[in-house]
Amino acid sequence: MRVGRFDVRIFSDGLFRLDGGAMFGIVPKVLWERQKKADDRNRVTMDMNCLLIRDADNVVVVETGAGPKLTDRQKEIFGIQDPPRLLDELKTLGVRPADVTLVINTHLHFDHSGGNTYRDDGRIVPTFPRASYVFQRREWEDAIAPNERSRGSYLPDDYAPLEAAGKLELIDESVEIIPGVRLDRVQGHTRGTQTVRIADRDTTVFFSSDFMPDRHHLPLPWIPAFDLFPLDTLAAKKLILRRAIDERWIVGFTHDLPRFGRISEAEGKFRFDEVDG
Repeated sequence: MRVGRFDVRIFSDGLFRLDGGAMFGIVPKVLWERQKKADDRNRVTMDMNCLLIRDADNVVVVETGAGPKLTDRQKEIFGIQDPPRLLDELKTLGVRPADVTLVINTHLHFDHSGGNTYRDDGRIVPTFPRASYVFQRREWEDAIAPNERSRGSYLPDDYAPLEAAGKLELIDESVEIIPGVRLDRVQGHTRGTQTVRIADRDTTVFFSSDFMPDRHHLPLPWIPAFDLFPLDTLAAKKLILRRAIDERWIVGFTHDLPRFGRISEAEGKFRFDEVDG
C-alpha cells in the first residue's frame, strides 16, 4: 500500500492461540464464540501481525512476532505449530536483516518482540544488526521489572540483550520517530503500549496495538482481560475510533487477519471493511 512516499505492508509472523475468555474479558462466551470459535482448550486462533514501512531513507519493521527462541513447552501452550515467518516474509519483500534501520515494538510481550533477537552459538544477539529498537520507556521499565500479574507475558531474552548491544531507543509519550511516522503511548493493555500512525499527504495508516487487537474488539466493552488498565482502554477506544472514522484512517490490527480496512459506524455499531492494499 502506498502512503505518500511510504510503502506500507502488513504480514503475519504466524498463528498462536490464547484463551478465548481472557481475550474477550467480560463478554460471555455465547457472544464471543459467534465471532471466533474456540478449540477444545477454549483457545482462539490469532495472527501475530507485523508492518514493514519503507521510504527512500528508512526501512522500519513494526513488531517481530514470537520469534525463534520459544521452548517446545511454550509453543505447545500457545498452540504455535509452525516456524516464525518474519524473516521469510521480509525476504519476499526484498528486505534483509541488515537493511532494517528501525524496529518498533508496540509493547514487549513475547508475541510482539520475540523476533527482536535470536540465539547465535549460545549468545542472544539482535536479529537486525543495524537497527535501533524503539519502545516506550515505561514499557521497558515494566518489562525489566514485571509484577506478579504481568510476568508471564514478558520474556527478557527478547529485549534485555538489546541494552548491552547499544540498540535501545527509549521514548516518552508521543514522538514522530521519523518524519511521517508517529508513536503515541496509549495506556490500557500495558502502561507503555504505543500505537503507530503513518501519514503522508491525505492518507493515514493506523496500527492499533493490543488495546484493540482485532476487528472483534471494536465494540467498546469488548476488552481483553489481559489489559492491565481496562478503563483506560475504554477511554482510548472512544477517542481513537471516532477519529479513525471521521478522518477515514486505514487501520491494521495486531492480531487479526493481516489486512487493512476502514472503520465505520451505523446505529451505534462499528464495522470494519477491508480495503485493497
